[in-house]
Amino acid sequence: MKKQYKLLVVDIDGTLLNSRGVISTEDTEAITRVKEKGVRVAVSTGRAAMAAGWVLDHLQLDGYHIFFDGALVFNPVKKREAYAESIEGDLAWQAVEFGRQSNLHIDLSSSTRYFIEKETWAVDIRRQFFRLEPTFADFAEVCKKERVIKATIITRTEAERARALDFQNQFRGRLAFSWTTTPAYPDVDFINVLSPKVSKGKALEELCARLNVSLDEVVAIGDGVNDVSLLKRVGLAVAMGNCVDELKSVAHTVTHDVDHSGVAEAINKFIV
Repeated sequence: MKKQYKLLVVDIDGTLLNSRGVISTEDTEAITRVKEKGVRVAVSTGRAAMAAGWVLDHLQLDGYHIFFDGALVFNPVKKREAYAESIEGDLAWQAVEFGRQSNLHIDLSSSTRYFIEKETWAVDIRRQFFRLEPTFADFAEVCKKERVIKATIITRTEAERARALDFQNQFRGRLAFSWTTTPAYPDVDFINVLSPKVSKGKALEELCARLNVSLDEVVAIGDGVNDVSLLKRVGLAVAMGNCVDELKSVAHTVTHDVDHSGVAEAINKFIV
């Protein structure tokens, strides 16, 4: 008999979204069956809420979800915030200035808006793949007046990656860094820059407290290093077949890869 779980938490890029940038029919149908069984479903992603909106609409998910690698627990439908951990304004500005000096592509996000200062190839990716429309703004004003939840550095060359590593070393201990990719752009790094207090695991604790669900009643599925803290805390930790080795070491089981509907395989085996 399968254990009765109460919450399924699923990463998006590399877990639900495959190399074609779509969610398979098998995964979509499996998540529908989970909901029909009465199990809550939440996404846990490095994306902003507005960049995950179409995924939530496609899967018909409401309620609270984890965004920005755990910096925000938010209900996009009711516009209600359960938890947030932002970057202090002066520190955000220091990061912006160092990013400019290093000629890095950097953007800023509040809980509801994504800010840029100029058009770049990175902005094109944000529009085309993440379906994010930017707000043009002076970053000095953003850091003074907005609550900056996340900055993002985007790289696609070895030289840019080297400069991003220099950036990371400059702010080590003061900011946290999560390097992620998506199968649709395997050569592009999306480096989330966050408060060092942020993790998906911490956000999950906040989410479970809000939902009155114990961590042992949670199934989590992911593929990246940013999912390690998430999988370490749950009753059933599932790593995708395409995941990083570090995640396999903390998972209870490994499912198929994202291009072979690994989410559906795990759901069918352990939940429904």
